[in-house]
Amino acid sequence: MSRSDLLGTIMREHREGLVSYAEKMLGDRGLAEDIAQETVIRAWRNIDRLLEMEGSVRGWLFTVARHLVIDWVRKPHARRELVGVTYGDPASGFDGTEAVHDALVARALLRRLSPEHRAVLVHIYLCDRSIQETAGILGVPAGTVKSRHHNALRKLRGVSYGVRSR
Repeated sequence: MSRSDLLGTIMREHREGLVSYAEKMLGDRGLAEDIAQETVIRAWRNIDRLLEMEGSVRGWLFTVARHLVIDWVRKPHARRELVGVTYGDPASGFDGTEAVHDALVARALLRRLSPEHRAVLVHIYLCDRSIQETAGILGVPAGTVKSRHHNALRKLRGVSYGVRSR
């Protein structure tokens, strides 16, 4: 198979599957399309390796897509350029499924909170801001941030263990 034939096959047979796969994990079609596009770019950059590979090209593609999603989920507050990161051999044994699962569970739990409570947790934990910094950004007193933080964590503890918070 030639280089252009392989790339055409990847685009025809795998691109939509990659988009669907990433969309299921991310819940964002546009971002999923970016992930699929970056995966195809990486395939093009590694086309010689893919042509020589004995294993599944599909498996390689989905592994690269999974790594891109994991990278994105780890930095949800900052859109980063997706082009230019290289990965090792997908058969290396690294399986980011657990990290992706944890991130998806965290996102689902955060969606159960009010926007005010969610914003406090995002600023404190994802943006690594202090109570004072968060209060300044949100335009509320520090005591309000502390209360929202406490109540949000309390609710998440109850939800995550299947117990309702009082």
